[in-house]
Amino acid sequence: MTDLKETLIGIAQSIVDNPEAVVVTQEEDFDLITLTLSVDPEDMGMVIGRHGRIAKAIRTLIKAAAAGSGKRVNVDIR
Repeated sequence: MTDLKETLIGIAQSIVDNPEAVVVTQEEDFDLITLTLSVDPEDMGMVIGRHGRIAKAIRTLIKAAAAGSGKRVNVDIR
């Protein structure tokens, strides 16, 4: 299984202007993995995108990366 946390960090760092401010925390329950993405407040618009399109694409990529693990993945952007 790919490391979902590192995958999310890589995606977020490639989008934002301040890649050193990207922080991802991971919490695991039985069959649910919750990844929380935090970025610099000035970069929040870049991560969310117009009408949430970038955020939706990020969530889709992470869910696709976790498809073989048998666990559900939730990505929160703060």
